[in-house]
Amino acid sequence: MMKDSSTQRTTVVVVGGGQAGLSASHQLCKYGIDHVVLERSKRFHSWKKDRWDSFCLVTPNWQCRLPEWHYRGDDPNGYMAKDDIVDYLEGFANSFQPPIQEGVRVTGVDRCSDGKILINTSETRWIADFVILATGSYDLQLKPDFAKNLNPDIVQVSSKSYKNPSDIPDGTCLVIGTGQSGVQMMEDLWIEGRDVRLSVGSAPRSPRIYRGRDATDWLYEIGEYSKTIEQQPDPKQTEAKTNHYLSGRNGGHEIDLREFALKGLKLYGTVSNFDDDRIFFEPNLEENLDRADESYLKICRMIDDYIESEGIDAPEKPIFTKKWKPSNETESLDMTKEGITSVLWCTGFKPDYSWLKIDCLDKRGRPIHRRGITHEYGVYFLGLNWLNTWGSGRFLSVAEDAEFLVNDIKRKHKPVGSLQNFSVSF
Repeated sequence: MMKDSSTQRTTVVVVGGGQAGLSASHQLCKYGIDHVVLERSKRFHSWKKDRWDSFCLVTPNWQCRLPEWHYRGDDPNGYMAKDDIVDYLEGFANSFQPPIQEGVRVTGVDRCSDGKILINTSETRWIADFVILATGSYDLQLKPDFAKNLNPDIVQVSSKSYKNPSDIPDGTCLVIGTGQSGVQMMEDLWIEGRDVRLSVGSAPRSPRIYRGRDATDWLYEIGEYSKTIEQQPDPKQTEAKTNHYLSGRNGGHEIDLREFALKGLKLYGTVSNFDDDRIFFEPNLEENLDRADESYLKICRMIDDYIESEGIDAPEKPIFTKKWKPSNETESLDMTKEGITSVLWCTGFKPDYSWLKIDCLDKRGRPIHRRGITHEYGVYFLGLNWLNTWGSGRFLSVAEDAEFLVNDIKRKHKPVGSLQNFSVSF
């Protein structure tokens, strides 16, 4: 129910008050374009509440490049911890005082009969010429249907709700998923001396320091981060890829699961089913470890080729070895007998656009756009992974994407005009 049934008007409504939404607001303020930012919680809520306590960036601090608010600390090659990230973001917001309304949930975005955009919220309704949807990609936990078959006595924990090892019940914890969250939460439990095991998925891994520099520094210099989604061999496959896993913890390091296995961590293939106390795995552990290594080595080769082609004086490349390989593949376990009392789901998320009534999503529920501009006049997306480049969903390139969208709005916005001449090809 709306507390206030009045209708307010503005040129642009920005939905979402995270780094993407406020980057758009910064550009709109710069050009004097009337707008409001609607945030369902508090600004930067996900950074403050949805990350675990030991969270830190996996990209160097110098890549924090929000609009006119680049990293200003004394450790550009370090990796900011959670509280420092929040301070960086709050400093950015305070640098220009965005017109943000917090605690306002958007319940519907639809088209008015005159072509304007109607934004219904928990507080009031807005009529706008343009809307920028900057709500991110991490609304709904991806979890297989068979999760409901698990014995209810075994505690299921979402990666979004995990904060520290004390959130995990006594006993053995099975971490499911090896994206960035999965491997870092596993390591969090491991460091604490907890009994933890890991179901290994198909996520790729990356070197951290390679031939004297952070791998991401090399990739930036090579130009990999400036390549657009349209320049990728298979854009849809690239868009759906899981991020490479590595860590910025304690100065940064790479994560080799084979090394953890040598130290005693029990690894399994992908979880395929539950039947009360019994858990089943795909016999693909070695395949998934090999696939992660292939990605690692591809990055290394890319850097090696660049060093050679440019004649750069760099340390010799190290010899790569597989430190461990499974002697057999475990296909099922009795969780009670194994002492497994909890499952930590690190299987990713997807956005929730159930409130979006304007038809600009594909059959998979993903936005149809070109660099954030949809075929629906006035509707934009911002902050998505691979919106345009690798850095679009990160601090590195969201400012460029925001500027691009706001310039498009600036070009189209006229006090009096018609929608008839608008078209975009996909």
